[in-house]
Amino acid sequence: MHTPERREAIIVLDYGSQYSRLITRRIRECHVYSELVPATTTLAELQKNEHLDIKGFIFSGGPSSVYDADAPSCDPAILDSGLPILGICYGMQLLATSLGGHVALSHGLREYGPATIEVLPDASKDPASFRIFEGISASPQQTENLETPENHTLRLPVWMSHGDSVDQLPKGFRVLASTESNPVAAIGSPKGYIGLQFHPEVTHTPQGKEIIRNFLFRICGCEPSWTPGHVIDEAVDLIRQRVGQERVICGLSGGVDSAVAALLIHKAIGDQLTCIFVDTGLLRAGEREQVVDTFGNHMHIPLVVVDARKRFLDRLANVVDPEQKRKIIGEEFIRVFEDESVRLSEEHGDIAFLAQGTLYPDVIESTSHDTAATAKSIKSHHNVGGLPKEMKLKLVEPLRMLFKDEVREIGATLGLPEDWVWRHPFPGPGLAIRIIGAIDEQRLEVLRAADKIVIEEIQKAGIYRQLGQAFAVLTPIQSVGVMGDYRTYANLVAIRAVTSGDFMTADWARLSPELLGRISNRLVNEIAEINRVVYDITSKPPATIEWE
Repeated sequence: MHTPERREAIIVLDYGSQYSRLITRRIRECHVYSELVPATTTLAELQKNEHLDIKGFIFSGGPSSVYDADAPSCDPAILDSGLPILGICYGMQLLATSLGGHVALSHGLREYGPATIEVLPDASKDPASFRIFEGISASPQQTENLETPENHTLRLPVWMSHGDSVDQLPKGFRVLASTESNPVAAIGSPKGYIGLQFHPEVTHTPQGKEIIRNFLFRICGCEPSWTPGHVIDEAVDLIRQRVGQERVICGLSGGVDSAVAALLIHKAIGDQLTCIFVDTGLLRAGEREQVVDTFGNHMHIPLVVVDARKRFLDRLANVVDPEQKRKIIGEEFIRVFEDESVRLSEEHGDIAFLAQGTLYPDVIESTSHDTAATAKSIKSHHNVGGLPKEMKLKLVEPLRMLFKDEVREIGATLGLPEDWVWRHPFPGPGLAIRIIGAIDEQRLEVLRAADKIVIEEIQKAGIYRQLGQAFAVLTPIQSVGVMGDYRTYANLVAIRAVTSGDFMTADWARLSPELLGRISNRLVNEIAEINRVVYDITSKPPATIEWE
């Protein structure tokens, strides 16, 4: 059997910054693989993964001061590894103090928000560390070399967020850039150690991505090999290694994640895979028919449809708590699969694995051991946190370390139809967590009809692909209204639409008043059970995208 090649990787140590995951995303956008790991992770632990060829480290920012009693540090072996290190914000201060420098306490003074750094002319005298700014100009569109006359000093807009500052450099370091209020905004050494007091990963630092690219390619010597084709080949090899000759069942949910997981696994092991689509009774309008048509009729992947509507709705009767809903659905989902696997095993031979379309954000949001202790569990996800403690089937999750946009790229490369590739995410628990309060068939029908109208109008407006997610929420609130000559007392429906790149953060979408008006008119005119519509204008954070 073919052994997967070692994968070049940049390891991001998470010190609790709200931007830690964004650093990982920015690296992958440059076609270099990256993993986010807890700050306590040791070099020895990382080296146990024989598939990783570590090319460098990034220390993220964080809320701590290096002088805090419980300030997070790093494994000394990482500093002694000889590999390049980029420290950002707190990461720069940790790098400096760990190597013999000194950090001055802020005493309440902070530098937060937009600033302008000035790259010092002397920085070019140290070619190794100067590479972090090499080829960057004041305009993101220009790429001329930085070796400019001294009266054309490079100034770059950046985003600052720090209190303490480095005031004494470690031996061998040089100041590379400064701001009006901070003489040490960037530092570097010939060993490939770089410290940036600003955040290159955020969009508020326009040339930040070029700075990250310089670290990856000019300093770490990475190759841009993390491409969809490479990811597919590697995933296929790993699936074959894990599964061998055993059989797999894969749950199709109607979303892009499970669809791409199924296509990858089918490419790896062919008809050892059987896909199962469980009709939970919690699906969107037309979902069951779309799945059967796409996977059974067009992509010719073995597909079984299980009608479990009564089973799920009986378990969910009178359940109001959203976490309880998630746990029940997650557990029942697995039990349905186990029952179906027994039936399929009797007909076709034993089944050992359950495949799921779990993504990296699912893992981070649902567990605490995959990232820093500061990344607290927000909610259970039925692909991760909702699993029963005792499960008979082993898991295979080929998308576990991927972000949503990477999954879309892979889906397109594998030939998944475009409307599937760009389909908005749909939560594992389905409409159960878009009905606030108890669930019954009548309320599900109301929400299905409402959700269909929302999506139809957004598609007609030509903005579906610009949005990360859009849907309706059926609230437990009823209000008085007037329709014609009659008084009504009916449901309040909320519309939720967000823009997001990786779904770790999201902003509420600025839908036009005309579009909102059309949606509202259709909802109250076509669905008798609705007489009031509101629009959710909360971002994530502080809210989550889903209401439950």
